[in-house]
Amino acid sequence: MDKPVLLEVKDLKTYFYSGKHALKAVDGVSFSIQEGEVFGLVGESGSGKSITCKSLIGLIHRPGRIAGGSIRYRGQELAGLSEKALTAVRGREIGMIFQEPMVALNPVLRIGQQITESFKEPGLSGEEKHARAVELLRRVGIPNPEQRMREYPHQFSGGMRQRVVIAIALASNPKLLLADEPTTALDVTIQAQILQLLRELKDEYGMAMVLVTHNLGVAAQICDRIAVMYGGHIMELGPTRELFAHPQNPYTRGLLASLPVNKRKGEPLSAIPGTPPNLGEMPVGCPFAPRCARAQDVCFSQPPAEREVGPGHTCRCHFADGPCREEDDCGKPQ
Repeated sequence: MDKPVLLEVKDLKTYFYSGKHALKAVDGVSFSIQEGEVFGLVGESGSGKSITCKSLIGLIHRPGRIAGGSIRYRGQELAGLSEKALTAVRGREIGMIFQEPMVALNPVLRIGQQITESFKEPGLSGEEKHARAVELLRRVGIPNPEQRMREYPHQFSGGMRQRVVIAIALASNPKLLLADEPTTALDVTIQAQILQLLRELKDEYGMAMVLVTHNLGVAAQICDRIAVMYGGHIMELGPTRELFAHPQNPYTRGLLASLPVNKRKGEPLSAIPGTPPNLGEMPVGCPFAPRCARAQDVCFSQPPAEREVGPGHTCRCHFADGPCREEDDCGKPQ
């Protein structure tokens, strides 16, 4: 049985304005997240995944703004809420792990102060806040938490700083955790440890999670469903197993082909030719058409509609049920 929907996003549009021109960073994105689910937003840099994530809690600043669409959290509309009303949701209901832990932490404040400032419950004494902060550090795997409370961010390694950021995000027991590239710039071993920690915390706290990453391999380890973004659009969305077993969009197939799996020693990795689109000069038709090995005339003139290609599996491609099926090599360099 499906769990209750925690977050529902419909036709979200987040634009950045320069004079009369609008850069459509997120252009008509729709998805929902169930309680306890881990939902992945995957794509190259500039695909719109981080902007989508920040839009959910109103962290879009001028010259950007949410230009349209709906963001409903537990039935409450978040799009268009005042900053004061959004502040009541951030932290208490929705926590966020930012992309760069060294930037997310204040370099001149001790770690303990940064955690205790995150507690939202009224009436907590200083001693209670201190004790809870120590316990949070212990829970996220930081040794000697009492001592580390008195230290500064520069005294922590990259992996330990990321654990501190996770502790801050969990300070008020959120029901939804937004994790924006939580393993970026970490080595493979530390990356695996952070993913395992997030998985454990998700189960322990009973929260849902949005994982933003450019790495499909990372998303495969933890996500229940994945949305593949490109040029501000969701190109494909489906259950993780289904999306990996039967990718329908050429872009998804290209990302999967670039993963370093089933490769012989010395064999070069596959790469998608070209570069992501300039938001100021988006193609008229499919945003991926200029890089797609199977693009046809219609791909350059008409944007593809979203179509269902399997249970809970949708795709934007004119040929999703044709030349881009499993037996084909869509998205691979010719």
